Amino acid sequence: MEFSAHTPEQLGAILRGFRRERRLTQQQLASKVGLAQKAISVAETHPERMGLPRLFQLLAALDVELALRDKAAQRRPRTEW
Repeated sequence: MEFSAHTPEQLGAILRGFRRERRLTQQQLASKVGLAQKAISVAETHPERMGLPRLFQLLAALDVELALRDKAAQRRPRTEW
């Protein structure tokens, strides 16, 4: 599945959704990445406080990847190179 996050709150909800889908508690996820449970709670409720290294740790533990896409390119018709 693919989800778009346009705000920090949406990112937190998406992370929480992936964690729950994998049937992990916050404590279990925290243990996988060597963090305190509170760090997972903060990542889900206040993701703007989380640094990029921590985000990538969580993504790896959840087996999720970050994809960036050009929104303007989606609106343009495709042309041959």
